[in-house]
Amino acid sequence: MASPEIASLSWGQMKVKGCSTTYKDCKVWPGGSRTWDWRETGTNHSPGVQPADLEEVVKKGVKTVVIGRGMSEALQVPPSTVDYLKKNGIDVLVLQTEKAVAEYNALAAQGVKVGGVFHSTC
Repeated sequence: MASPEIASLSWGQMKVKGCSTTYKDCKVWPGGSRTWDWRETGTNHSPGVQPADLEEVVKKGVKTVVIGRGMSEALQVPPSTVDYLKKNGIDVLVLQTEKAVAEYNALAAQGVKVGGVFHSTC
C-alpha cells in the first residue's frame, strides 16, 4: 500500500488525498490516516511528541517517519522520541510542518513506506 498524499495544508486544517475528513493534527501511514488526538497520550507542546504518539504509525511497517512540529515549531520532539524511532530502524525527519508535508509528499511519491504525524497550528 502506498502512503497517501497530503493534499492541502493551512493553519488548523489538513486534507489527505482520498479522505473526506479535514484534520487539525493528523497521523498518516501507508494505506491510511486519522486524527492525531493529543489527549490519547497526554501530549502537550512541551515535552512534545512521545513514542506513544508514534507507535501506531511504526506498527504499519514504515521505513521513515516525518514529524511536523507546527507552523511556528512550537511542538517539541525530545531526543527519547527520536531514539525510539532509530532503535526500530526507522529514519526520522523533524521539520516545520509546511516543510514536513513537502518532504513527506516527496517521499510518498517516490514509493517510500513513509508515515508521519503533523501539527497544523502553532
